[in-house]
Amino acid sequence: MTLQQLEYIIAIENYGYFVEAAEACGVTQSTMSLMVKKLEEELDVRIFNRDTHPVSVTQIGRKVIDEAKLVVFHAKQLTELTRSEKELCSGDLNVAMITSVAPVLMAGMFKFMKLHYPDLRLQMEEMMTSTILAKLKKAEVDMGILTSPINDPDLLEIPLYHERFFAYVSPEDAMMQQDSIERDHVLDHPVWIMRDGVRLFDRSMLEPGEAFTYEKMYEGGRVGILIQITNENGGITIIPETHINLLTEPMRACLKPIVNPEPKRTICLAFRKDYIHEQIMNIVVKSIKTIIPYELWDDMIRAEHLRL
Repeated sequence: MTLQQLEYIIAIENYGYFVEAAEACGVTQSTMSLMVKKLEEELDVRIFNRDTHPVSVTQIGRKVIDEAKLVVFHAKQLTELTRSEKELCSGDLNVAMITSVAPVLMAGMFKFMKLHYPDLRLQMEEMMTSTILAKLKKAEVDMGILTSPINDPDLLEIPLYHERFFAYVSPEDAMMQQDSIERDHVLDHPVWIMRDGVRLFDRSMLEPGEAFTYEKMYEGGRVGILIQITNENGGITIIPETHINLLTEPMRACLKPIVNPEPKRTICLAFRKDYIHEQIMNIVVKSIKTIIPYELWDDMIRAEHLRL
């Protein structure tokens, strides 16, 4: 069994076809097929069902590939240990983030990396929280940016920043005359949310005695759509504090604080416990610090350098 064979089966899963996977790995299809066949014979299992198009992964093959991803990940970690400081700031960096922070962070992070660390090939993608956690544990992404706490013993998290939530009120609504909205009274109004599609909040989403939470209200990052719907249909929607700078002045005039108490959330950076790239972790944190206002930073990231 070789790392090359493990990389081949991972590529076949990704592409679904031996031809495309072989091209991506820089080998011929016959070479890849032979190497995969030898691996299956050595393990005495069938990893792929070749009768389907694209090829599908067998039940035992799924377990083999998941383990293969971890082995390849750890092998790369060992290689990184021997690289110089300069080289540590190069290579691929895959970051996943929840959709409600992507509009705030993505553009600025790409700009920061391009300007200061052009040899770091940054790839970012929006995902649901559950998907990010699963991909982190399988070493399919390097880091995740999501709401804290994540409560996973296999992962570490660094709190990045804290933000409040505001109510965006339709300009034609009588609530525009109020200075603020009591948290307990939010559900007295029609509330537009983005969770499993855009719709009005349904009280049945709450358990008996449960107060509303950010997660119940808003899952997506498309604030502009929610604002447009609110403007044309009345009621309110919920806006994260860091999205305010993305709004026009007329939109900002429609924001009302939610009080007693203020709803808040903490955004964190999460990665596997065996992650070793301290330098790159600090680069990611530094890029976020150039985007998020200082007063929102968590005390931990106020340090000049973080240690793993």
